[in-house]
Amino acid sequence: MNILELNSFATAPILDYQALSAHSASIGEGSGEIHIHWLRFEPGGKIGLHPAGFAQLFVPVAGSGWAAGADGQRRAITPGEAALFARGEVHSKGSDVGMSALMIQVSAFALGLPS
Repeated sequence: MNILELNSFATAPILDYQALSAHSASIGEGSGEIHIHWLRFEPGGKIGLHPAGFAQLFVPVAGSGWAAGADGQRRAITPGEAALFARGEVHSKGSDVGMSALMIQVSAFALGLPS
């Protein structure tokens, strides 16, 4: 599992679509089948240890929570960060206080490197 500091990715101005003061960063590239899920964890909610069926980018958007690899060691995760799980990686996730997150799953994912 990798925890990504999303603000560390270099952004470039968006020049199309009459954009104003908007920037974008490429986090990585995926291929194959894709699934995007909206997850909501009540306080104390969790998804227990299981292998990732797809490469998975787990992105909190509100609240805070944790993500853990096969060792079960929880690492705090908040908005502005993301957890990346490789396909087949055993992992779990949850929140002690409540959290909403996007989960993006793709057949294959190559992480871009922050500048």
